[in-house]
Amino acid sequence: MLPSPEAEDLIALTREIARKELEPRAAPAEEAGEFPREMFRLLGRSGLLGLPYPEDVGGGGQPYEVYLQVLEEIAAVWASVAVGVSVHTLACYPLSAFGGDEHRKRLPDLLAGDLLGGYALSEAQAGSDAAALATRAVPDGDGYRVTGTKMWITHGGEADFYVLFARTSDEGGRGISCFLVDGLEDGRMPGLSFGTPERKMGLTGSTTAQLIFEDARLPAESRIGAEGQGLPIALSALDSGRLGIAACAVGLAQGALDHAVSYAARREQFGRPIIANQGLAFLLADMAAAVESARATYLEAARRKDRGLPFGRQASIAKLVATDAAMKVTTDAVQVLGGYGYTRDFPVERYMREAKVMQIFEGTNQIQRMVIGRHLARDAG
Repeated sequence: MLPSPEAEDLIALTREIARKELEPRAAPAEEAGEFPREMFRLLGRSGLLGLPYPEDVGGGGQPYEVYLQVLEEIAAVWASVAVGVSVHTLACYPLSAFGGDEHRKRLPDLLAGDLLGGYALSEAQAGSDAAALATRAVPDGDGYRVTGTKMWITHGGEADFYVLFARTSDEGGRGISCFLVDGLEDGRMPGLSFGTPERKMGLTGSTTAQLIFEDARLPAESRIGAEGQGLPIALSALDSGRLGIAACAVGLAQGALDHAVSYAARREQFGRPIIANQGLAFLLADMAAAVESARATYLEAARRKDRGLPFGRQASIAKLVATDAAMKVTTDAVQVLGGYGYTRDFPVERYMREAKVMQIFEGTNQIQRMVIGRHLARDAG
């Protein structure tokens, strides 16, 4: 049950765009490794890139549970675009939640859809251990000089702005600060360049590349929050980002389930549709149960967030449950289609490849188990 008629209209609009505009383009773009920039502009013009942000800064003023269901609808047909929307939303969060007046003044432009964001946290030796990052922002006059390399950055080289986390002191996790970096071709900071895009097994339409800072200069006003506040900002953003990935994973699983059911209802063996065979029907039933259980898990976490309640543990549970479900459901969808499922004539093999990374980014599922365990230990104490 959606919370308002407006939310119902948004989901209907998203479903229409997904089926008419995204779905026909998804397979060719993924096959060619083409970045779908125009699709993000389309979603921006449709008001779907800033849904969870307040209307006074150009957002849609929607509850998080509605935004996540929009993501799910997109992911059901094109995961690269859904993940891109999630990352863009994640990149806007520090400005909205921790930025000053000057940062918040920029939000309407960032949320309108013409500009696309990236989130620059991970490094070669600081993926799961964010406090170990080594990229440095050294004070220099009225700004900072930045040196270091960020890895695995979604929209690397494609984004118009990045939220950068860099070390401003040697105080471990307390020595990290957050910055807003322009990535526009005509306004890019000198000293910022990009690595060759990664060659990935899935999400090939989503560019992932290094950000390389070589004595790059940032003005002082680019810092978001206080010096040393970067790690709490990053971790706070990731709680919300994990819900975005959970919704993407559920959408991916739902898309795979839909294709599997449709195929099983049409495909005949021994004079009847294969869905009439109990062994296959039970497999599809388990897939449906996994999808709906995962959806309920992320929606519960989102509703806690919308009510202003703590939701970090629930976000980690949702990310863990939904992405593990997506991996199993997409694998089973390939099995339902048999030999056809292993070919690129049907999208389920792509869904299976895309599901794998859902278990890895925004904190691996092993890290999610650690986070959940720490919450349980703290609550018990």
